[in-house]
Amino acid sequence: MIRFYAPDIAETLTLPESDSGHAVRVLRLGAGAELEVTDGQGRIYSCRIADPHPKHARVELTGVRDCPPVWTQEIVVAVAPTKHIDRMEWLVEKLVEIGISRFIPVLTSRSERKIIKRERIEKIAVSAMKQSLKATLPVIDDMMPLAEVLTLMPDAQRYVGYCDDAVERRDFARTYTPRRDTLILIGPEGDFSPAEIERVLGAGIIPVTFGDNRLRTETAALYAASACHILDAHAR
Repeated sequence: MIRFYAPDIAETLTLPESDSGHAVRVLRLGAGAELEVTDGQGRIYSCRIADPHPKHARVELTGVRDCPPVWTQEIVVAVAPTKHIDRMEWLVEKLVEIGISRFIPVLTSRSERKIIKRERIEKIAVSAMKQSLKATLPVIDDMMPLAEVLTLMPDAQRYVGYCDDAVERRDFARTYTPRRDTLILIGPEGDFSPAEIERVLGAGIIPVTFGDNRLRTETAALYAASACHILDAHAR
């Protein structure tokens, strides 16, 4: 069954315009048709269309169930956006499909992209959530300065992917502790400046490597998030 998204469905009993159009115009669902709607907060509502309006379709609720994430911890990915925004959009889509709790675009001194449209990224995240049949929408932040990111999640395990051999790095897969709150920090295409990596390490964030291959920014972020889930599964 196709899943729709309406963050306030329980209060309004109405689908947003985009989802209304998809249901009524594209799928040609009429009065009495059944569908599933998630509020993005871990709940799925069973609904029946009462008024198939193409801009604000109204529904009746027939049931609700909790659908929490399959992972139990916070998985937060903080990435300096690439120059080409399509690579970041692809990354967000895949991260949401795999499963993360929060995505933070990070502003660094070497960032080639200093502005990002959060609304556009959030739309991609919503689409990926629905397509992968999840019911929890990850938090999508506005661009955040690196200094602010370093203050987040002080009690979590926090890792930074870093390329320079001058810094002693650990193997991520051997260092990661399964099912513990995790922050993964990935720098820009030119990596962090020496002053920045000094501040990152000074904040207690562990420098790691993701293997012998040098990875693109988005590939490193996706690898790390995937590794979390794989290692969690093997630890059960």
